[in-house]
Amino acid sequence: MYNNHIDYIEFKATDLSLIKDFYRSTFGWKFTDYGPSYTSFSASGVSGGFEKTEDAIVNGVLVVLYHKDLKTVKLRVLENGGEIVEDIFSFPGGKRFHFKDPSGNELAVWSDK
Repeated sequence: MYNNHIDYIEFKATDLSLIKDFYRSTFGWKFTDYGPSYTSFSASGVSGGFEKTEDAIVNGVLVVLYHKDLKTVKLRVLENGGEIVEDIFSFPGGKRFHFKDPSGNELAVWSDK
């Protein structure tokens, strides 16, 4: 562990089964359940978890994932129930797109390719 480095990211989810299926199928993440209202994830580059909620989810943080092939991963996002909210665009250093997962969390995927 390192001081001042991101160590864990926690999200809310309205349906843990759906959210696990989405991230497992789209990005290959692995999950460990801790009771009926929490699951942690690994194989994502950083550890984190999803907590079940009945409340509307308002995302205050943008988590950015890396993938070398944006077109392929964008199709996988769509095939697995995600929604593209900002299509692939260029920025200094690469390209990225933004999507919402099935619970409404907004994330981005970038590439330097």
